[in-house]
Amino acid sequence: MEHLHYKVYKPVGVLSQMTSGEDRQRRKKRFLTELHNFPEGIMPVGRLDEKSEGLLLMTTDGKLSDTINRAGIEKEYLAQLDGLITTEAIKEISEGVAIGIFGKKYMTKPCNVIILNEPPTLPDADVQLRIGRHRPTSWIRIVITEGKFRQVRKMTAAVGFPTVRLIRVRIGDITLEKMQPNHVVPISDFPPLS
Repeated sequence: MEHLHYKVYKPVGVLSQMTSGEDRQRRKKRFLTELHNFPEGIMPVGRLDEKSEGLLLMTTDGKLSDTINRAGIEKEYLAQLDGLITTEAIKEISEGVAIGIFGKKYMTKPCNVIILNEPPTLPDADVQLRIGRHRPTSWIRIVITEGKFRQVRKMTAAVGFPTVRLIRVRIGDITLEKMQPNHVVPISDFPPLS
């Protein structure tokens, strides 16, 4: 059987799942099924939380999904932070910080973080994010090789700069490029994720 793969620009407010077994959640929440008429057996590879946006891969290949989630593949994010982040805070994040994962302390692996001097060119922020007009914000580019629950948000909060907007722009060699929120693009040939 030929497996099918897609890259999706998941918008803010959509859950990284096809549906929910819970009636209340099905009524109140938005799911990936409203973005595209996906084939049977499709699944998201990893997740982006409801308030995060950007690149989400979808596949009908469960093995591939597992490989990507376990293999330490680079995931690159752009994060807009509340406040002007300091070089000390950047150093702390890049060396690893303690975050809570399901009630336990977890030390994040070293990662690559840089401050962006100019805000990146992106689609407009979703109004749901209520990004303050009064407080200064700063932007960082962060590349991690793990993907714990809400990891980037927890890392920036741990050093005192909560994330107000988070966009995943790359997984391995697959990038968001010029996609817009809600766009779905079939990938005919899945590139090696290195």
